[in-house]
Amino acid sequence: MTPILLLGAGRMGGALIAGWREAGAFAAADLIIRDPHADPAAFPGAVVNPPLEALAAARTVLLAVKPQIWREAAADVVPHLAPDAVIVSIAAGVRAADISEVFGGRRVVRVMPTTAVAIGLGTASIYADTAEARARAHALLAPVATVVDLDDEALMHAATAVSGSAPAYLYAFIEALEAAGAGQGLDPAASATLARATIVGAAALLGQGGEEPAELRRQVTSPGGTTAAALAVLMGEGGFGDLLPRAMAAAVRRSKELGA
Repeated sequence: MTPILLLGAGRMGGALIAGWREAGAFAAADLIIRDPHADPAAFPGAVVNPPLEALAAARTVLLAVKPQIWREAAADVVPHLAPDAVIVSIAAGVRAADISEVFGGRRVVRVMPTTAVAIGLGTASIYADTAEARARAHALLAPVATVVDLDDEALMHAATAVSGSAPAYLYAFIEALEAAGAGQGLDPAASATLARATIVGAAALLGQGGEEPAELRRQVTSPGGTTAAALAVLMGEGGFGDLLPRAMAAAVRRSKELGA
């Protein structure tokens, strides 16, 4: 499956490279990076922006550019790719059939990863219509992420909303929690430390497995206590139960628009 050609080495492409390096998944020499903004010094050992003729060596092509420019990124490289190269796309909303058409009918697998792949704690949703393409995506993502296979490509929109975009939801929640703590009189730095360390610890506890989020919530919610008072607001009318479905619907709608 190597060499791996990365079309784009920005936030997500760079995160994958960092994760692979940390996990020892692929040798730097097996990576070919095509990105006009890539600094070769940032990717020691990798082949950065070689002549187009060199791209024929790639067995796997990771399409890691923004969905708005994927066709532009593909245009120059397609004539130089090997016929059996597998295209792995992380472009949100862009259909596999459209990617395959632009890439000359080559096999395509869609992946929606999270940036925590950089530290080996990512999540990746995968859709492919062939077992071979799916296996290729697993080989790329399994060393740095928890992988979930989807049987229907249409579910990639929902997976993007629930997983691909979700780190930003969490960060936004932490921002609001820090500000609310400061609003109650805490020193802003102390509020930030408390909020961040608490969320990291709670996530680690959940990550140990064995108990559902609802059960963990119940364990820290005494009847009539302070947590129950806060949850009455967060889980009441206009709270999470109303906000998150609306947020998911907005993300799904935008994902579909990006693929149009």
